[in-house]
Amino acid sequence: MKTPPEGLGRQLWRSIFRHRFEDLPRNRMLQITSSVFLHLHPATVRRHGLRLRFTWGMGGLSFLTFLVTVVTGVVLMFYYRPTAQWAYIDMKNLQHEIPFGMIQRNMHRWAAHAMVILVWLHMLRVFLSGSYKAPREFNWVIGVALLVLTMLLSFTGYLLPWDQLARWAITVGTNMAAATPFLGHQGPGASLTGVTERTDLRALLLGGPQVGDPAILRFYVLHCVALPLMAVLLMAVHFWRIRKDGGISGPPPPKGE
Repeated sequence: MKTPPEGLGRQLWRSIFRHRFEDLPRNRMLQITSSVFLHLHPATVRRHGLRLRFTWGMGGLSFLTFLVTVVTGVVLMFYYRPTAQWAYIDMKNLQHEIPFGMIQRNMHRWAAHAMVILVWLHMLRVFLSGSYKAPREFNWVIGVALLVLTMLLSFTGYLLPWDQLARWAITVGTNMAAATPFLGHQGPGASLTGVTERTDLRALLLGGPQVGDPAILRFYVLHCVALPLMAVLLMAVHFWRIRKDGGISGPPPPKGE
């Protein structure tokens, strides 16, 4: 790393990276650990963590597809109105009227599909390699929570095109919520909790007795705000925990590594 010149440039550099300028292993490590953005990642990576036959690279690919969905989703928000009157029209305009609109929508859609597949494969790799065992039990729980959030992101995004397939799929899905034990008015234990058709989990999701304007607005807020924020928070904890647990899991490193 080249030493910045004297003056404002060096002062600005020190305000961002609080470490010495000499390019030494310790200084490179301090540069990572002293940065709020870089400290989530390990300063060093063991050799086995770079071997795809042990890691499959599915964790990084899952995060990449999440970033693609976030970027393309923000772009799509400029052209989409979450109302029953305009949602389908805006979706068709994206496909046929907006420049590069079909590419934007398809990138978002296929990245979302890929994210679901990659997260499942990542969980499979972690399970097969025994990476849920001590001392990584807590991070396994965080990973399971991220898997649930991934499925919820996919589910809430399914309604937004507001076509017949989306409306009836969400109708079926929310009817299943009505049969949830203790939380659905048709499920076991409903008499114990006192939930009714107007106060159960289905009503909470739809905001009414059927799929309509309140439902699409609630799904839009969940899909674009609430669930992504929860996912970002848990991913930050997930990445930080990987570093604290000794890096990417795999076979025991050779002696001297």
